[in-house]
Amino acid sequence: MTTNDSLHAQYGETVSRGIKVLHPVYLDRAENAEVWDTEGKRYIDFVGGIGVLNTGHRHPKVMKAVAAQLERYTHSCFNALPHEPYLNVASELNRRCPIVGDARTMLTNSGAEAMENAIKLARAFTGRTALIAFDGGFHGRTLATLALTAKVAPYKKGLGPLPGPVFHVPYASADNGVSAEASLAAIERLFKVEVDPADVAAIVIEPVQGEGGFLVADFDFLKALRALCDKHGIVLIADEIQSGFGRSGKFFAIEHSGVTPDIVVMGKSLAGGFPLAALTGRADVMDALAPGGLGGTYAGNPVACAAASAVFDAIDSEQLLARSAEIGALIERHVGRLKAGPHGASIGRVNGVGGMRAFEIVDDGKPAPQRLQALLAAARKRGLLLMAAGEHGNVVRLLPPLTISFEQLDEGFALIKDALAEVLV
Repeated sequence: MTTNDSLHAQYGETVSRGIKVLHPVYLDRAENAEVWDTEGKRYIDFVGGIGVLNTGHRHPKVMKAVAAQLERYTHSCFNALPHEPYLNVASELNRRCPIVGDARTMLTNSGAEAMENAIKLARAFTGRTALIAFDGGFHGRTLATLALTAKVAPYKKGLGPLPGPVFHVPYASADNGVSAEASLAAIERLFKVEVDPADVAAIVIEPVQGEGGFLVADFDFLKALRALCDKHGIVLIADEIQSGFGRSGKFFAIEHSGVTPDIVVMGKSLAGGFPLAALTGRADVMDALAPGGLGGTYAGNPVACAAASAVFDAIDSEQLLARSAEIGALIERHVGRLKAGPHGASIGRVNGVGGMRAFEIVDDGKPAPQRLQALLAAARKRGLLLMAAGEHGNVVRLLPPLTISFEQLDEGFALIKDALAEVLV
Protein backbone atom coordinates (compact mmCIF):
# COMPACT_ATOMS: atom_id res chain seq x y z
CA MET A 1 0.00 0.00 0.00
CA THR A 2 1.18 3.51 -0.82
CA THR A 3 1.59 5.39 2.45
CA ASN A 4 1.53 9.05 3.37
CA ASP A 5 5.08 8.74 4.65
CA SER A 6 6.39 7.28 1.38
CA LEU A 7 4.68 9.96 -0.66
CA HIS A 8 5.95 12.68 1.66
CA ALA A 9 9.47 11.35 1.21
CA GLN A 10 8.95 11.57 -2.56
CA TYR A 11 7.71 15.14 -2.15
CA GLY A 12 10.92 16.03 -0.32
CA GLU A 13 13.02 14.59 -3.14
CA THR A 14 11.09 15.96 -6.13
CA VAL A 15 9.21 19.18 -5.32
CA SER A 16 10.64 22.68 -4.96
CA ARG A 17 11.46 23.60 -1.37
CA GLY A 18 9.44 26.79 -1.84
CA ILE A 19 6.20 24.79 -2.00
CA LYS A 20 5.13 24.16 1.58
CA VAL A 21 2.67 21.38 2.46
CA LEU A 22 0.25 22.15 5.28
CA HIS A 23 -1.02 18.62 5.93
CA PRO A 24 1.30 15.67 5.11
CA VAL A 25 -1.60 13.40 4.14
CA TYR A 26 -2.04 12.56 0.48
CA LEU A 27 -5.44 12.70 -1.13
CA ASP A 28 -6.88 9.59 -2.76
CA ARG A 29 -10.57 10.43 -3.24
CA ALA A 30 -13.16 12.98 -2.15
CA GLU A 31 -16.89 13.60 -2.03
CA ASN A 32 -18.51 16.89 -1.02
CA ALA A 33 -17.05 17.72 2.43
CA GLU A 34 -15.20 14.43 2.96
CA VAL A 35 -11.79 13.27 1.73
CA TRP A 36 -9.86 10.02 2.12
CA ASP A 37 -6.09 9.71 2.08
CA THR A 38 -4.01 7.03 0.37
CA GLU A 39 -4.19 4.90 3.52
CA GLY A 40 -7.99 5.00 3.52
CA LYS A 41 -8.44 7.38 6.44
CA ARG A 42 -11.46 9.69 6.25
CA TYR A 43 -11.30 13.42 7.03
CA ILE A 44 -13.86 16.20 7.15
CA ASP A 45 -12.50 18.96 4.94
CA PHE A 46 -12.72 22.48 6.38
CA VAL A 47 -9.93 23.64 4.02
CA GLY A 48 -11.83 23.27 0.75
CA GLY A 49 -8.80 23.75 -1.48
CA ILE A 50 -8.35 27.14 0.29
CA GLY A 51 -11.76 28.39 -0.75
CA VAL A 52 -12.00 26.60 -4.09
CA LEU A 53 -14.77 24.17 -3.19
CA ASN A 54 -17.81 26.21 -2.17
CA THR A 55 -19.88 23.60 -4.03
CA GLY A 56 -17.89 20.73 -2.51
CA HIS A 57 -15.71 18.03 -3.99
CA ARG A 58 -17.14 16.54 -7.19
CA HIS A 59 -20.52 18.26 -7.14
CA PRO A 60 -22.91 16.15 -9.28
CA LYS A 61 -23.90 19.07 -11.52
CA VAL A 62 -20.25 19.98 -12.08
CA MET A 63 -19.22 16.40 -12.82
CA LYS A 64 -22.12 15.94 -15.28
CA ALA A 65 -21.28 19.16 -17.12
CA VAL A 66 -17.59 18.27 -17.31
CA ALA A 67 -18.31 14.76 -18.59
CA ALA A 68 -20.53 16.17 -21.33
CA GLN A 69 -17.89 18.70 -22.38
CA LEU A 70 -15.18 16.01 -22.44
CA GLU A 71 -17.21 14.20 -25.09
CA ARG A 72 -17.09 17.26 -27.34
CA TYR A 73 -13.61 18.84 -27.04
CA THR A 74 -11.17 19.54 -24.24
CA HIS A 75 -9.29 22.62 -25.38
CA SER A 76 -9.27 25.54 -27.73
CA CYS A 77 -7.27 28.70 -27.19
CA PHE A 78 -10.04 31.30 -27.19
CA ASN A 79 -7.78 33.90 -28.83
CA ALA A 80 -7.33 31.62 -31.84
CA LEU A 81 -10.57 29.64 -32.06
CA PRO A 82 -13.34 30.86 -29.74
CA HIS A 83 -15.96 28.64 -28.14
CA GLU A 84 -19.40 28.98 -26.59
CA PRO A 85 -18.57 27.82 -23.02
CA TYR A 86 -16.33 30.90 -22.59
CA LEU A 87 -19.13 33.20 -23.76
CA ASN A 88 -21.62 31.52 -21.42
CA VAL A 89 -19.42 32.15 -18.39
CA ALA A 90 -18.66 35.74 -19.45
CA SER A 91 -22.35 36.48 -19.91
CA GLU A 92 -23.19 35.11 -16.46
CA LEU A 93 -20.44 37.12 -14.78
CA ASN A 94 -21.46 40.30 -16.61
CA ARG A 95 -24.98 39.77 -15.29
CA ARG A 96 -24.05 38.88 -11.71
CA CYS A 97 -21.16 41.22 -10.91
CA PRO A 98 -22.02 44.48 -9.08
CA ILE A 99 -20.83 46.73 -11.92
CA VAL A 100 -22.61 49.94 -12.97
CA GLY A 101 -23.48 50.03 -16.67
CA ASP A 102 -22.26 47.65 -19.35
CA ALA A 103 -19.77 45.03 -18.15
CA ARG A 104 -17.10 43.00 -19.93
CA THR A 105 -15.19 39.91 -18.78
CA MET A 106 -11.83 38.23 -19.32
CA LEU A 107 -11.25 34.64 -18.18
CA THR A 108 -7.89 33.49 -16.85
CA ASN A 109 -6.32 30.41 -15.28
CA SER A 110 -5.79 31.71 -11.73
CA GLY A 111 -6.67 34.54 -9.40
CA ALA A 112 -3.15 35.95 -9.54
CA GLU A 113 -3.32 36.05 -13.34
CA ALA A 114 -6.68 37.79 -13.13
CA MET A 115 -5.24 40.40 -10.78
CA GLU A 116 -2.24 40.92 -13.06
CA ASN A 117 -4.61 41.72 -15.92
CA ALA A 118 -6.71 44.00 -13.72
CA ILE A 119 -3.55 45.98 -12.98
CA LYS A 120 -2.73 46.17 -16.68
CA LEU A 121 -6.20 47.44 -17.52
CA ALA A 122 -6.18 50.02 -14.72
CA ARG A 123 -2.85 51.34 -15.94
CA ALA A 124 -4.00 51.44 -19.57
CA PHE A 125 -7.30 53.11 -18.70
CA THR A 126 -5.84 55.81 -16.46
CA GLY A 127 -2.40 56.27 -18.01
CA ARG A 128 -1.01 56.01 -14.45
CA THR A 129 1.17 53.48 -12.66
CA ALA A 130 0.82 53.72 -8.86
CA LEU A 131 -1.34 51.34 -6.81
CA ILE A 132 -2.70 51.45 -3.27
CA ALA A 133 -3.35 48.25 -1.31
CA PHE A 134 -3.94 47.40 2.34
CA ASP A 135 -2.17 45.92 5.33
CA GLY A 136 -3.08 42.25 5.75
CA GLY A 137 -4.03 41.86 2.10
CA PHE A 138 -3.10 38.90 -0.08
CA HIS A 139 -3.40 39.18 -3.86
CA GLY A 140 -1.07 36.51 -5.22
CA ARG A 141 2.54 35.34 -5.53
CA THR A 142 3.42 36.57 -9.01
CA LEU A 143 5.74 39.58 -9.01
CA ALA A 144 3.11 42.29 -9.61
CA THR A 145 0.51 40.73 -7.29
CA LEU A 146 3.21 40.08 -4.69
CA ALA A 147 3.92 43.80 -4.63
CA LEU A 148 0.28 44.24 -3.57
CA THR A 149 0.42 41.42 -1.00
CA ALA A 150 1.17 42.87 2.43
CA LYS A 151 3.41 40.20 3.93
CA VAL A 152 7.17 39.91 3.59
CA ALA A 153 7.89 36.45 5.06
CA PRO A 154 7.62 34.01 3.43
CA TYR A 155 6.38 35.62 0.23
CA LYS A 156 8.75 38.52 -0.49
CA LYS A 157 11.86 37.56 1.45
CA GLY A 158 15.00 37.59 -0.68
CA LEU A 159 13.31 38.81 -3.87
CA GLY A 160 14.53 42.39 -3.96
CA PRO A 161 12.52 45.22 -5.55
CA LEU A 162 9.06 44.32 -6.85
CA PRO A 163 7.02 46.05 -9.58
CA GLY A 164 5.64 49.32 -8.36
CA PRO A 165 5.03 51.87 -7.17
CA VAL A 166 2.72 50.25 -4.60
CA PHE A 167 1.69 51.88 -1.32
CA HIS A 168 0.06 50.17 1.67
CA VAL A 169 -2.28 51.69 4.25
CA PRO A 170 -4.17 50.26 7.25
CA TYR A 171 -7.26 48.15 6.48
CA ALA A 172 -10.36 49.60 8.13
CA SER A 173 -12.35 46.89 9.89
CA ALA A 174 -14.17 46.43 13.18
CA ASP A 175 -12.33 43.09 13.37
CA ASN A 176 -8.90 44.72 13.72
CA GLY A 177 -9.88 47.93 15.46
CA VAL A 178 -8.83 50.22 12.61
CA SER A 179 -11.46 52.90 11.98
CA ALA A 180 -12.55 54.19 8.60
CA GLU A 181 -11.30 57.63 9.65
CA ALA A 182 -7.82 56.29 10.47
CA SER A 183 -7.46 54.49 7.16
CA LEU A 184 -8.75 57.44 5.17
CA ALA A 185 -6.32 59.69 7.02
CA ALA A 186 -3.49 57.35 6.01
CA ILE A 187 -4.54 57.65 2.36
CA GLU A 188 -4.69 61.44 2.63
CA ARG A 189 -1.20 61.36 4.11
CA LEU A 190 -0.03 59.30 1.13
CA PHE A 191 -1.45 61.93 -1.20
CA LYS A 192 0.41 64.68 0.66
CA VAL A 193 3.72 62.94 1.31
CA GLU A 194 4.25 59.95 -1.01
CA VAL A 195 2.24 60.07 -4.24
CA ASP A 196 0.06 62.49 -6.16
CA PRO A 197 -3.47 61.03 -6.55
CA ALA A 198 -3.18 61.97 -10.22
CA ASP A 199 -0.51 59.24 -10.46
CA VAL A 200 -2.60 56.49 -8.82
CA ALA A 201 -4.10 53.99 -11.26
CA ALA A 202 -6.05 51.81 -8.81
CA ILE A 203 -6.96 51.03 -5.23
CA VAL A 204 -7.11 47.27 -4.62
CA ILE A 205 -9.06 45.87 -1.67
CA GLU A 206 -10.47 42.59 -0.43
CA PRO A 207 -14.00 43.24 0.93
CA VAL A 208 -13.24 40.37 3.31
CA GLN A 209 -9.55 39.55 3.74
CA GLY A 210 -8.71 35.88 3.26
CA GLU A 211 -5.10 35.35 4.28
CA GLY A 212 -5.53 38.30 6.63
CA GLY A 213 -7.90 36.31 8.84
CA PHE A 214 -11.40 36.96 7.42
CA LEU A 215 -11.49 40.61 8.45
CA VAL A 216 -14.55 42.40 7.06
CA ALA A 217 -13.96 45.84 5.58
CA ASP A 218 -15.87 48.67 7.22
CA PHE A 219 -18.82 49.42 4.94
CA ASP A 220 -18.58 53.18 5.41
CA PHE A 221 -14.92 52.94 4.52
CA LEU A 222 -15.74 51.10 1.28
CA LYS A 223 -18.24 53.83 0.43
CA ALA A 224 -15.63 56.48 1.15
CA LEU A 225 -13.15 54.64 -1.09
CA ARG A 226 -15.71 54.70 -3.89
CA ALA A 227 -16.14 58.45 -3.50
CA LEU A 228 -12.36 58.96 -3.30
CA CYS A 229 -11.81 56.99 -6.50
CA ASP A 230 -14.55 58.95 -8.28
CA LYS A 231 -13.01 62.23 -7.14
CA HIS A 232 -9.51 61.42 -8.39
CA GLY A 233 -10.28 59.21 -11.40
CA ILE A 234 -8.86 56.09 -9.71
CA VAL A 235 -10.02 52.56 -10.61
CA LEU A 236 -11.48 50.65 -7.64
CA ILE A 237 -10.63 46.93 -7.82
CA ALA A 238 -12.41 44.45 -5.52
CA ASP A 239 -10.45 41.24 -4.94
CA GLU A 240 -13.15 38.57 -4.51
CA ILE A 241 -10.89 35.62 -5.27
CA GLN A 242 -11.58 33.98 -1.90
CA SER A 243 -14.74 35.80 -0.81
CA GLY A 244 -16.77 35.31 -3.99
CA PHE A 245 -19.38 32.83 -5.19
CA GLY A 246 -21.54 32.74 -2.11
CA ARG A 247 -18.89 32.29 0.56
CA SER A 248 -20.01 35.43 2.43
CA GLY A 249 -23.76 34.92 2.00
CA LYS A 250 -23.87 37.21 -1.05
CA PHE A 251 -22.65 36.23 -4.49
CA PHE A 252 -19.81 38.72 -3.94
CA ALA A 253 -18.84 40.01 -0.52
CA ILE A 254 -18.75 43.67 -1.58
CA GLU A 255 -22.51 43.48 -2.14
CA HIS A 256 -22.98 43.59 1.64
CA SER A 257 -21.81 47.23 1.52
CA GLY A 258 -23.78 48.32 -1.54
CA VAL A 259 -20.56 49.57 -3.15
CA THR A 260 -19.96 48.99 -6.87
CA PRO A 261 -16.30 48.58 -7.88
CA ASP A 262 -14.91 49.21 -11.35
CA ILE A 263 -13.36 45.72 -11.61
CA VAL A 264 -14.14 42.53 -9.70
CA VAL A 265 -11.32 39.97 -9.64
CA MET A 266 -12.36 36.40 -8.89
CA GLY A 267 -11.17 32.79 -9.00
CA LYS A 268 -11.07 29.83 -6.61
CA SER A 269 -14.71 28.63 -6.38
CA LEU A 270 -15.69 29.89 -9.83
CA ALA A 271 -15.42 26.44 -11.43
CA GLY A 272 -15.96 24.02 -8.57
CA GLY A 273 -12.41 22.67 -8.45
CA PHE A 274 -11.36 23.25 -12.06
CA PRO A 275 -8.74 25.93 -12.83
CA LEU A 276 -10.59 29.06 -13.88
CA ALA A 277 -10.55 32.70 -12.78
CA ALA A 278 -11.86 35.94 -14.18
CA LEU A 279 -12.05 39.69 -14.02
CA THR A 280 -15.26 41.55 -14.79
CA GLY A 281 -15.54 45.30 -14.96
CA ARG A 282 -16.93 48.42 -16.54
CA ALA A 283 -16.85 48.14 -20.30
CA ASP A 284 -14.77 51.29 -20.77
CA VAL A 285 -12.11 50.02 -18.33
CA MET A 286 -12.10 46.47 -19.65
CA ASP A 287 -11.78 47.73 -23.24
CA ALA A 288 -8.75 49.95 -22.47
CA LEU A 289 -6.23 47.65 -24.19
CA ALA A 290 -6.06 47.08 -27.94
CA PRO A 291 -7.18 43.72 -29.37
CA GLY A 292 -4.44 41.19 -28.62
CA GLY A 293 -3.42 42.95 -25.42
CA LEU A 294 -5.20 40.33 -23.33
CA GLY A 295 -5.31 36.56 -23.56
CA GLY A 296 -3.70 33.29 -22.59
CA THR A 297 -3.26 29.83 -24.04
CA TYR A 298 -5.35 27.99 -21.46
CA ALA A 299 -7.42 30.93 -20.22
CA GLY A 300 -11.10 30.03 -20.40
CA ASN A 301 -10.54 26.33 -21.01
CA PRO A 302 -13.87 24.86 -22.23
CA VAL A 303 -13.94 22.06 -19.64
CA ALA A 304 -13.40 24.56 -16.80
CA CYS A 305 -16.03 26.84 -18.34
CA ALA A 306 -18.54 24.01 -18.43
CA ALA A 307 -17.82 23.41 -14.74
CA ALA A 308 -18.36 27.11 -13.97
CA SER A 309 -21.76 27.15 -15.66
CA ALA A 310 -22.74 24.19 -13.49
CA VAL A 311 -21.53 26.09 -10.39
CA PHE A 312 -23.86 28.99 -11.24
CA ASP A 313 -26.72 26.50 -11.55
CA ALA A 314 -25.88 24.84 -8.24
CA ILE A 315 -25.65 28.14 -6.36
CA ASP A 316 -29.07 29.17 -7.64
CA SER A 317 -30.97 25.87 -7.55
CA GLU A 318 -29.63 24.81 -4.14
CA GLN A 319 -30.01 28.31 -2.63
CA LEU A 320 -26.40 28.30 -1.48
CA LEU A 321 -26.39 32.01 -0.65
CA ALA A 322 -29.01 31.42 2.04
CA ARG A 323 -27.23 28.26 3.11
CA SER A 324 -24.00 30.23 3.53
CA ALA A 325 -25.74 32.49 6.04
CA GLU A 326 -27.08 29.43 7.88
CA ILE A 327 -23.62 27.87 8.02
CA GLY A 328 -22.20 31.13 9.36
CA ALA A 329 -24.81 31.26 12.11
CA LEU A 330 -24.13 27.62 13.03
CA ILE A 331 -20.37 28.26 13.17
CA GLU A 332 -20.97 31.24 15.47
CA ARG A 333 -23.04 29.07 17.81
CA HIS A 334 -20.36 26.37 17.88
CA VAL A 335 -17.57 28.86 18.58
CA GLY A 336 -19.74 30.41 21.27
CA ARG A 337 -20.01 27.00 22.96
CA LEU A 338 -16.24 26.57 22.76
CA LYS A 339 -15.78 29.97 24.40
CA ALA A 340 -18.19 28.97 27.16
CA GLY A 341 -16.38 25.65 27.71
CA PRO A 342 -13.38 24.71 29.83
CA HIS A 343 -10.91 25.99 27.23
CA GLY A 344 -12.85 29.13 26.31
CA ALA A 345 -10.05 31.46 27.38
CA SER A 346 -8.05 30.18 24.39
CA ILE A 347 -10.73 31.28 21.92
CA GLY A 348 -10.50 34.89 20.81
CA ARG A 349 -12.47 36.99 18.37
CA VAL A 350 -14.77 35.46 15.73
CA ASN A 351 -14.28 37.13 12.32
CA GLY A 352 -16.09 37.09 9.00
CA VAL A 353 -19.55 37.20 7.52
CA GLY A 354 -21.93 34.53 6.22
CA GLY A 355 -20.19 31.21 5.70
CA MET A 356 -16.79 32.92 5.60
CA ARG A 357 -15.84 32.55 9.26
CA ALA A 358 -12.72 32.30 11.37
CA PHE A 359 -11.77 32.41 15.04
CA GLU A 360 -8.62 33.28 16.94
CA ILE A 361 -6.52 31.05 19.15
CA VAL A 362 -4.98 33.07 21.99
CA ASP A 363 -2.94 32.65 25.15
CA ASP A 364 -3.68 35.15 27.90
CA GLY A 365 -5.41 37.27 25.25
CA LYS A 366 -2.39 37.35 22.94
CA PRO A 367 -1.99 35.60 19.56
CA ALA A 368 -0.87 31.97 20.00
CA PRO A 369 0.34 30.68 16.61
CA GLN A 370 2.23 27.70 18.10
CA ARG A 371 -0.89 26.62 19.95
CA LEU A 372 -2.80 26.85 16.67
CA GLN A 373 -0.26 24.66 14.88
CA ALA A 374 -0.67 22.08 17.63
CA LEU A 375 -4.45 22.30 17.17
CA LEU A 376 -4.13 21.65 13.42
CA ALA A 377 -2.12 18.49 14.09
CA ALA A 378 -4.47 17.28 16.83
CA ALA A 379 -7.52 17.87 14.63
CA ARG A 380 -5.90 16.09 11.68
CA LYS A 381 -5.15 13.07 13.89
CA ARG A 382 -8.88 12.93 14.69
CA GLY A 383 -9.99 13.29 11.06
CA LEU A 384 -10.52 17.02 10.55
CA LEU A 385 -8.53 19.28 8.22
CA LEU A 386 -8.11 22.92 9.29
CA MET A 387 -5.82 25.76 8.24
CA ALA A 388 -4.37 28.92 9.70
CA ALA A 389 -4.62 32.56 8.66
CA GLY A 390 -4.13 36.03 10.09
CA GLU A 391 -1.27 38.46 10.57
CA HIS A 392 0.10 36.40 13.47
CA GLY A 393 -0.85 32.95 12.13
CA ASN A 394 -3.25 32.37 15.03
CA VAL A 395 -6.60 32.41 13.21
CA VAL A 396 -8.46 29.19 12.35
CA ARG A 397 -9.81 29.76 8.84
CA LEU A 398 -13.01 27.75 8.19
CA LEU A 399 -13.80 26.97 4.54
CA PRO A 400 -16.14 23.96 4.52
CA PRO A 401 -18.25 23.56 1.38
CA LEU A 402 -21.52 25.45 1.40
CA THR A 403 -23.02 22.06 0.53
CA ILE A 404 -21.77 20.41 3.74
CA SER A 405 -24.43 18.71 5.84
CA PHE A 406 -25.12 20.33 9.19
CA GLU A 407 -24.37 16.96 10.80
CA GLN A 408 -20.86 16.98 9.34
CA LEU A 409 -20.36 20.57 10.46
CA ASP A 410 -21.40 19.53 13.98
CA GLU A 411 -19.02 16.56 13.78
CA GLY A 412 -16.18 18.84 12.74
CA PHE A 413 -16.67 21.11 15.74
CA ALA A 414 -16.88 18.12 18.07
CA LEU A 415 -13.43 17.18 16.76
CA ILE A 416 -12.19 20.73 17.33
CA LYS A 417 -13.42 20.52 20.92
CA ASP A 418 -11.56 17.23 21.46
CA ALA A 419 -8.42 18.57 19.80
CA LEU A 420 -8.47 21.67 22.00
CA ALA A 421 -8.72 19.46 25.08
CA GLU A 422 -5.56 17.62 23.95
CA VAL A 423 -3.60 20.75 23.07
CA LEU A 424 -4.54 22.61 26.26
CA VAL A 425 -4.31 19.70 28.71
